[in-house]
Amino acid sequence: MGYFRLRIRELAQQKGWTLKEVADRSGVNYNTVKSYVQRDVLNTVDLSAVYKIARTFEVTIEDLMELVEE
Repeated sequence: MGYFRLRIRELAQQKGWTLKEVADRSGVNYNTVKSYVQRDVLNTVDLSAVYKIARTFEVTIEDLMELVEE
């Protein structure tokens, strides 16, 4: 199983958005967005939430994810 992180914070900063704005724009619960940002490494996520976040940033899921460890 691989471990990865989501580049939400970096992409939000590039757009000048807060995490709350990311949540509002994507329709993903703020606590979910915040938990994805706060954890250094993830191994499970709600794929529909990740898809919505990626779509909000106009990037692919692959561009949103960064592989940390295989």
